[in-house]
Amino acid sequence: MIRGAPLWYEVLWRLALPLALLRLWWRGLKEPAYRQHIAERLGRYPARPDARPVIWIHAVSVGETRAAEPLVAAFRDSHPDHLVVLTHMTAAGRETGKALFGEHVLQAYFPYDTASGCARFLDWCQPRFGLLMETELWPNMILRAAQRGIPVFLVNARMSEKSMHGYSRIAGISRSMLRALAGVAAQTAADAARLTRLGAIAVAVTGNVKFDLAVPDTSVLRGRVLRRLFGEGRPIMVAGSTRDGEEALLLAALERAPLPADALLVIVPRHPQRFDAVAELLTRRGFPFVRRSAAQAVPAGTAIVLGDTMGEMLAYYAAADVAFIGGSLLPLGGQNLIEPLAVGTPVLIGRSTFNFAEAARDALARGAARQGADADAIVAAAADLLGNPELRGRMAAAGTELLAAHRGATRRTLDWITARLAAVGQGAATAARG
Repeated sequence: MIRGAPLWYEVLWRLALPLALLRLWWRGLKEPAYRQHIAERLGRYPARPDARPVIWIHAVSVGETRAAEPLVAAFRDSHPDHLVVLTHMTAAGRETGKALFGEHVLQAYFPYDTASGCARFLDWCQPRFGLLMETELWPNMILRAAQRGIPVFLVNARMSEKSMHGYSRIAGISRSMLRALAGVAAQTAADAARLTRLGAIAVAVTGNVKFDLAVPDTSVLRGRVLRRLFGEGRPIMVAGSTRDGEEALLLAALERAPLPADALLVIVPRHPQRFDAVAELLTRRGFPFVRRSAAQAVPAGTAIVLGDTMGEMLAYYAAADVAFIGGSLLPLGGQNLIEPLAVGTPVLIGRSTFNFAEAARDALARGAARQGADADAIVAAAADLLGNPELRGRMAAAGTELLAAHRGATRRTLDWITARLAAVGQGAATAARG
């Protein structure tokens, strides 16, 4: 018999719930989307638009939503008679899902992980099966679904050493939750080993579905538009998905050793709520800049653009000559370096890459990426690459080869889900066959 989450966990959530709702309201001061659909956070949803059987995919935020894109496309192709319900925790994730999928999926917020909220969500959604992307582990939801006989899989799963030690501190609830999953499809053998140590069963290594990224023609075309706005003949460096503190490090490095005189730096913060803060930082440090949202040509004397738009990350990378990947200068694990590789842009990364450890190692080994110990090293490497088109071409070709070598994770994941659903008694009707 599968037990629910322990009483202490439920009590903690009940105590935290008013603070969580207050935080939503506070975040809504800068991001009004956080004040929308608040009832969904408590498991209260409007009636579903149709009665089709549901495939549920949970993608917490922007990165996970983008990672889910090939899986959503595959399920829509193989199960046209099913409705894909896509849940998120962040407003940015929901906005990304809307940009990627439009009305082809039904979007909602994932409820806070109370027993009652999860029960109401499952009553509303009634999924045939569910997929949790990467490291989304919520005890009440997983255990409640298991009690109802709903298979829930952790897919494209990753587990760093740091995260493993964190889950080990609550070993009892971690083990029961992981054992209640219908299976785990891990990105790498190292991820699989860590998850198995924590108690996961039916663990397979299927690879990283982010390598199966299909670059939309619209992103390529938008990249050309951006290139014209930025300046066709200017060398362009994009600092993509930067995190709090990294912009200041890069600006300080530029003050010590600027990029070539005609080069342009495009800074794209990871989180939209930080757009204004980065604008204030640039003003305070005396760097003239223009906002991408102004949709105007960049004057020749302006060396920085603030990428303050959503849904254009691939276009920014497509417009660039070299891309620095944010989250890697500080101990944050790095963001997605596969996206710039997919559009043929050489990559620069800092020392912290645990979120994309295998991809980073392979990119460095193949020569598709270069690594810098600090912001000064990153700026110096960017200056070198901006002045060396032949080296950029070799790095771009290496990136293309890297992606080709890793493609196929989506197909392997779908085949694995097919086998697991059959093993837990769901049969071929709900299997993810293509």
